[in-house]
Amino acid sequence: MVGIGRIARLACGLLAAGIGFAGPARAADTPPLVFTGIPDQDESRLVERFGKVAKYLEDKLGVPVRYVPVKSYPAAVTAFTNGQVQLAWFGGFTGVQARKAVPGSQAIAQGAEDAAFRFYLIANAATGLSRAAEFPKAIAGKTFTFGARASTSGRLMPEYRIREAFPGKTPEQVFSRVGFSGDHSRTIQLVQSGAFEVGAVDFSVWDLDTKAGKVDAKAVSVIWESPPFPDYQWTVRGDVDKTYGEGFTDKLRAALTGVTDPAILEPFGRSKFIPVTNAAYEPLIEVGKATGLLD
Repeated sequence: MVGIGRIARLACGLLAAGIGFAGPARAADTPPLVFTGIPDQDESRLVERFGKVAKYLEDKLGVPVRYVPVKSYPAAVTAFTNGQVQLAWFGGFTGVQARKAVPGSQAIAQGAEDAAFRFYLIANAATGLSRAAEFPKAIAGKTFTFGARASTSGRLMPEYRIREAFPGKTPEQVFSRVGFSGDHSRTIQLVQSGAFEVGAVDFSVWDLDTKAGKVDAKAVSVIWESPPFPDYQWTVRGDVDKTYGEGFTDKLRAALTGVTDPAILEPFGRSKFIPVTNAAYEPLIEVGKATGLLD
């Protein structure tokens, strides 16, 4: 029979070595890394996408990781600003807004496709519009839907190009009616159904929905592809190293850019994630000011 004194000495030894009884206590004391993402697609796709990311990061980082959904683009920025989440998958413009609100925050990774992102103008077949290399000025007078109000590829860049094509006019002056669908998948469905004649959509969501069989090529098609611009990225708050230890931001960046599993990448419509810095998004700050969407 083992004596009480020996059990005590064994327990003390395990604690001193940082194993045994100490491990669970330390894990319990570590706050979860909480992240979110802008709701740019239908909710079921987002849950699938971000659930896999949470599991992957938890395994790589050795800390609890939790995904929390939000209902809108502004809600994602607010959650980040208030410290409810420490990490977020933002669009280009929402990332700019979040980093402006939380000094010290960093863009740390983007999809390889995000360095030169594009939006599509799509049109209902009944309009008779077809694909062209030049901006289709024949969209004037049609009904038009953007995506979410704070979307880079669904609002900011399309509005910039519309104002460029029709100098001195706002979208409301160009089109007979202007709407905001809320997300890219919804934009496709609204134009496909004829509820709106023309719309602006993220090219990667168009591709994903096409592969998923959600696009009727006889009812809706791409009529113009935009010039490239920087878009989506992972942005992290500047205080995470204080919470999770020195070098945590670098470790997080390495984990994200180290993703190779197609099951994680494909729901994003990305081939891989690559390192990025805040400087890559300076062009969007200028566009935001030019369109009056950013102070």
